[in-house]
Amino acid sequence: MRDLDVKTLRLFVAVCEHRTMARAAEQEHIEPSAISKRIAQLETDLGVELLMRGRRGVQPTPAGLALLDHARTVLFTMGRIADDAAAFSETGGIEGHVRLVATASAIAESLLDDIAAFMREPANRNIKVEQIRDLGEFLSLTPALSPWRVVIIDTLDDLEASGANALLKILEEPPPNTLFLLVSHAPGRLLPTIRSRCRRLDFQNLGDDAMTSVLEAYAPDLAPAERARIVTMSGGSAGRALAFAELGLAKLEDAALAILRQGDPTNARRSEMAQELGKKNAADRYAAFLDLAPCLIAREARKLDGVPRERALEAYSKARELAAIAPRLSLDPAATVFQIGGILAEVAEPASLKR
Repeated sequence: MRDLDVKTLRLFVAVCEHRTMARAAEQEHIEPSAISKRIAQLETDLGVELLMRGRRGVQPTPAGLALLDHARTVLFTMGRIADDAAAFSETGGIEGHVRLVATASAIAESLLDDIAAFMREPANRNIKVEQIRDLGEFLSLTPALSPWRVVIIDTLDDLEASGANALLKILEEPPPNTLFLLVSHAPGRLLPTIRSRCRRLDFQNLGDDAMTSVLEAYAPDLAPAERARIVTMSGGSAGRALAFAELGLAKLEDAALAILRQGDPTNARRSEMAQELGKKNAADRYAAFLDLAPCLIAREARKLDGVPRERALEAYSKARELAAIAPRLSLDPAATVFQIGGILAEVAEPASLKR
């Protein structure tokens, strides 16, 4: 088989997104006949039919959908390579650290929101060993505003292996009057030596009354029906509820529930959802969907019994894991949404029935 070239993959993705050769050709500044020839050669090389052609345009076949998933991932990775290389050319390969010193009033106003926005960027998520070593240097200083110091690591799951070992040395001989809050979404995966030096504190979901109070206070313009729906969607998380309220996710929830309850035998529903959330201007809605999907499965699982419930719980585990690693690994949003759509469909369509 010939090596697959990036140009052909880009053209194939464009055809799948526009559903016509003509529109794809217009976007890519190429003749439709040239696209048709390239895709025909790709089908020959792979030995499968990738597109179904009809009066209403073209649709990807099951093999085409599988290739579309991989093609988007490849194109996204190629884009990241170019961006990373450009970043090194601009900075000369220099990396550094920023230490913030702020007054209490700055912290109370907007600094924490600014830091949270910065840390949501994929490139800033890993906690490196140098940052843990800097923490040790910081803890050697004398406190200024209080005899106590609080260290929050959010999340410990983002800590590099060498950083975990450096943190362990600090925890073995903790400085006096210092409280460590180590946030983890998968504590079972942490080093046993770290877990043994910590007291576990589980935070429970907020009740509906508390959630309603939060939305009434911070999103007062919501209609009662919309507020009640967001409470149900949010799974007891106030932050998630406020994000959902801001983004207006009712339509997205309906689309995900349709897959969850009715399945998606033609892949049409998940393809439409992936196309919508894979757009460049849909980053916030994509992030919200990663939170929403596991919550919907968990909510549905509570209504089921027996084998269907086991199927839902397995789907919940897979969706939660994928939703957690997708931002850290900078996975292609469209491909990730398509994959989560498949997990949602498994609740309604047992894998054995798909074969």
